[in-house]
Amino acid sequence: TRLGAGTDIPIGTPLAGRTDQALDDLVGFFVNTAVLRTDTSGDPTFRELLGRVRETDLAAFAHQDAPFERVVEHLNPPRSLAWNPLFQVMLVVQFAATATGLMPELEIDVEPVMTGTSKVDLTVQVNEITRADGTPGGLDCDLEYAVDLFARSSVEHLAERLVRVLTAVVTDPQLRLSGLPVL
Repeated sequence: TRLGAGTDIPIGTPLAGRTDQALDDLVGFFVNTAVLRTDTSGDPTFRELLGRVRETDLAAFAHQDAPFERVVEHLNPPRSLAWNPLFQVMLVVQFAATATGLMPELEIDVEPVMTGTSKVDLTVQVNEITRADGTPGGLDCDLEYAVDLFARSSVEHLAERLVRVLTAVVTDPQLRLSGLPVL
């Protein structure tokens, strides 16, 4: 909102697509995409905004089985091969994977695979870090971006602003959006 995105901010997010218990024992890729819209109108406090986001996202997750392609087909937005029809920013959150007890003799490591291409204008990936003793170890964030739209320095500045804003709202969740230190 503060950087010119307006007050209706759509963000795409991948969902596991495994809400049906019948899929529990199947191996396969069932990922779907949901569009999470954030209403920032009225200059809410960060705490108020978090409540709005929670309410909207829970409503979206209740319909996560609706195939993204069908949602796009139903909404029928202007189409182009140059952009995603419903969002330009994707947020991917990976919680620390645990496979304890499934196969004790199997060691599992997560290895990032870089494709060299961005599927949307900007992807923010947040990975939860777990220490060896199982306690939370923080978050690791990666940004992937379309190089024909962003210079590396622009994305670095966005990352710095995100850290600045997150630091501010952790310190004072009652800050209004207009008071967040984005510059």
